[in-house]
Amino acid sequence: MINVTKPFLPPKSEYGALINDIWERNWLTNNGPLVNNLELSIKEYLKIDHFLYVSNGTIALQIAMKALNIKGEVITTPFSYVATTSSIVWEGCTPIFVDIDPLTFNIDPGKIRNAITKNTSCILATHVYGNPCAIDEINEIAKEYDLKVIYDASHCFGVQYKGGSIFEYGDISTTSFHATKLFHTVEGGGVFSKDPNIIKKVALMRNFGHDGEFKFSGVGINGKNSEFHAAMGLVNLNYIDQIIQKRNNDYQYYMNWFKGHDITFQTIQAESMYNFSYMPVLFNSEALCEKVYLILKENNIYSRRYFYPLLTELDYVESYPLPIAKDISNRVLCLPLYFQLKKEEIDLIVRLIIRTLKYK
Repeated sequence: MINVTKPFLPPKSEYGALINDIWERNWLTNNGPLVNNLELSIKEYLKIDHFLYVSNGTIALQIAMKALNIKGEVITTPFSYVATTSSIVWEGCTPIFVDIDPLTFNIDPGKIRNAITKNTSCILATHVYGNPCAIDEINEIAKEYDLKVIYDASHCFGVQYKGGSIFEYGDISTTSFHATKLFHTVEGGGVFSKDPNIIKKVALMRNFGHDGEFKFSGVGINGKNSEFHAAMGLVNLNYIDQIIQKRNNDYQYYMNWFKGHDITFQTIQAESMYNFSYMPVLFNSEALCEKVYLILKENNIYSRRYFYPLLTELDYVESYPLPIAKDISNRVLCLPLYFQLKKEEIDLIVRLIIRTLKYK
């Protein structure tokens, strides 16, 4: 069986050594030494100043909205994972969806202005599959209308834009360290901001608002993470360059195979360094996409129609037509891509797809 992804697992001995240390200290959570070490190590790796480790990427989004005091309407993308929208609704705000760019699959900045009303407080945009949004244009719009910007950068570990970490953009950027991500801590997430005051506020919020033993500053939540999760992150961080390079190689191998065939690909944003989080391919029709998906499945190969259906189809939001997002969602398929994937397995996947295209 070939899954769409498999978590990278480091040598047991390396993880076990850190677990043994946890046993010796008997300090399991509540901002332990491994959590602090992970935060410092990630800041050093990414060359950034501020980062806070939290329990997952969804909590990261919810804390970001609370920290920025987001109210009313939030302009966002319909083409993302459900957590992007559910976090908006969970925080009592209204998602206002705008269509996406047909090439990058990210929110189309040209359509944001028309969606702004007196109730708009924020733009929440996803760097889809790790591909940077039109950051400069979004920043310009946000300044013009005095809006906050949150980036859902769940797919973005290691991505750079204009020579720096993608996490440095927006008022806050968030990410996920879920087991499906190329860098993971089994479960986990991160909050990034260049503003130290925001980071201080988030640090209080992720721990119930504790500001000392007997004092609470503002409303908080349990957004902490454990020493066991941090241990996985610390060991995995030693392998992250190998992981990204392997995915790069496999991504290019797929691309070379598909040359000359009736398949198109996401356009990666200029001035960025991609991390090859996903292998999305775009077919000419939904029927062909579904046919390929089913043929792969019959051969124990599990691709994913990601993101499908659109977030506008959730039963707790207003549904309205967004033709480009709908079209991309209907025709895109993410193929298997992970560290352990073998060239022979890619050969099998591609041959099945090419044969399906030939006899469509």
